[in-house]
Amino acid sequence: MVSRRTFLKYTGSTMLTLFGFDKLSGISRAIAAIPGGTLDPNLIKKFKTPLFIVPAMPKAGKIKLKGGKTADYYEVSTKQFSQQILPAGLPATTVWGYGPVHSVEGKGAHDYHAPSLTIEAKWDVPVVVKWTNDLKDKATGDYLPHLLPVDPTLHWANPPGGTAGRDIRPSFAATPRAYEGPVPIVAHVHGMAGVPDHSDGYAEAWYLPAARNIPSDYAATGTWYGFFNQKANGNEPGWGRGNATFTYPNAQDAATLWYHDHTLGLTRLNVYTGPAGFYIIRGGPTGDEAVKNKIGGASAVLPGPAPKHNDKVASDRAYHEIPLVIQDRSFNADGSLFYPQTRAFFDGTTGPFIPESDISPLWNPEFFGNTIIVNGNTWPFHTVEQRRYRLRLLNACNSRFLILDFSGIPGVEVWMIGSEGSFLATPVNMTTINANRILLAPSERADVIVDFAKVPGGRHILRNVGPDEPFGGGEPGKDFTVAEPATTGQIMEFRVVRAKVADHTTAPANLLLPAIGALPPATATRSLALLEEMSSRFEDAPAQTLLGTVSGDPGTVVAKGVKQMWMDPITQNPAADATEIWEFYNTTEDAHPMHIHAVSFELVNRQPITVDEENGTVQIAADSQPLPPEPWELGRKDTIIAYPGQVTRVKMTFTSQGQYVWHCHILEHEDNEMMLPYRVGPVQPGQPDHEQK
Repeated sequence: MVSRRTFLKYTGSTMLTLFGFDKLSGISRAIAAIPGGTLDPNLIKKFKTPLFIVPAMPKAGKIKLKGGKTADYYEVSTKQFSQQILPAGLPATTVWGYGPVHSVEGKGAHDYHAPSLTIEAKWDVPVVVKWTNDLKDKATGDYLPHLLPVDPTLHWANPPGGTAGRDIRPSFAATPRAYEGPVPIVAHVHGMAGVPDHSDGYAEAWYLPAARNIPSDYAATGTWYGFFNQKANGNEPGWGRGNATFTYPNAQDAATLWYHDHTLGLTRLNVYTGPAGFYIIRGGPTGDEAVKNKIGGASAVLPGPAPKHNDKVASDRAYHEIPLVIQDRSFNADGSLFYPQTRAFFDGTTGPFIPESDISPLWNPEFFGNTIIVNGNTWPFHTVEQRRYRLRLLNACNSRFLILDFSGIPGVEVWMIGSEGSFLATPVNMTTINANRILLAPSERADVIVDFAKVPGGRHILRNVGPDEPFGGGEPGKDFTVAEPATTGQIMEFRVVRAKVADHTTAPANLLLPAIGALPPATATRSLALLEEMSSRFEDAPAQTLLGTVSGDPGTVVAKGVKQMWMDPITQNPAADATEIWEFYNTTEDAHPMHIHAVSFELVNRQPITVDEENGTVQIAADSQPLPPEPWELGRKDTIIAYPGQVTRVKMTFTSQGQYVWHCHILEHEDNEMMLPYRVGPVQPGQPDHEQK
């Protein structure tokens, strides 16, 4: 068995090179499988499909909340449907996606789509969403099984375990087959600060569809579903079989959020099939209206419009603010999604599995698709005029870090004005300070203004120079091999034409962005560990990715990382309204995008550490100094890159009491123990006993 890193070195090569290594012991099958499914990405024609401009999700109306506030109300379900993701002439793909159950605004042709329609929210106007699991056959009412192979040996929702055995890591006497039963789901609005815990999409608050044939001994809901149902009662419409209703306060800074499934042990698979979309909060004291022009102090003009409710815009070219969801996927020749059906895909580990080893048979530590999808189509094109556009960028890949490279577009100028949770402190010219490149970890967002005014007419490709393997930081082409230039190294094509009318938007250099509110001084610092547990049976084969604490003070002594499992007693327990600094000590070889639910935070700094992998210890590197945030990180964030060999410090205030989670947003990591619950305030009366299982 070759090492994991040796394997990844081979898999970063081209397809011809891959097949040239067919005699390497232990990884020949995995190398042959690396291109993905049975559809060769080199045979997919690029830039043949126009970019799909994702519409706004239609509302179901307005409702009155307890306390008198009026909320925008949506009824949204998750369905299975067919979508033309590949270019015309190739087969359609069966996917899942969110869409409106009914609406006061009428229904459009693309109401159910992957990625799903954008929820447009107003600052300080609550949004209530009734989320329905409609993953069942329309004709029979029977449940639909998962489109992808479900590994039942992980710590997962586990409906067949019944009420007593749900939300656990099951025990098996022999390696089981993939689970083929009804699919649990629960929606999470990623980045929603101050959300009550019953509306956050807690991983154990999932629910099955109201299907005709759910086995009687299956758990229909997760451990926390009933408690949250009771807690929410009276604040919003009641919950029912196959659904849950969540309330979002929208009281934070104007922000670019997104929503996706968050089921325990199934997030990587559920999100890969399609359920995800933008959730944008507009207005308020830190919204677009608060942006000023430095010259004269008048309100600035940002590129627009964006898709909105009841939109009557006749042409896609009329939109000058465009959300872009970027994903990597692989396909089979019949158009179906490909995802690994065996652990051998990652590192050649073919077993034995249970009970002879600690390796799960289907889980892959990371997965990298061999095609790029933007807004639901492989390698689309979009016609733009020689003027400014505002692009809201989302990396919705499972594991892939993207480095979007605009440098191949002559004359383009790129300014970043916002990240996940707010505008930046000041506009950042990415053209001059970062060679026209934007790094996005999985789930990170960037609010950018791209100026095409000086770009010559014609066709220009937005490229990706991130790796086709786990990312550890560094310079493209120097510290790692960049993505395959003919496939994953390309994102989309811009077709530049002359502007029809003058561009009256404010030059990015003249934008005066709203001030970011200062956080109070921190009253506590928590030292936390990012860990990887290798197999005790197979050499250099990851068995789990983990979180934990750091025992001892790494600033003065050698400290040890102590792993914690999902069901261990909760140790991260800030008080309500407390401000804390969390330190992520990364002891692994990979960068991890760390996400903390229900807060927006500021990056304090990063600092080099010394890691002793053999003994599992960390220490602040001798004579090292903290590294300040990059200019494009000087805003409120909800996801931060924790680089290997560094401690990453973030600061936040916890405003809502309840049970939440923090985790790595590499979805394959999250699904195998790299997620932990945290609780704000005391144990709630009547809540499930977290440590019971």
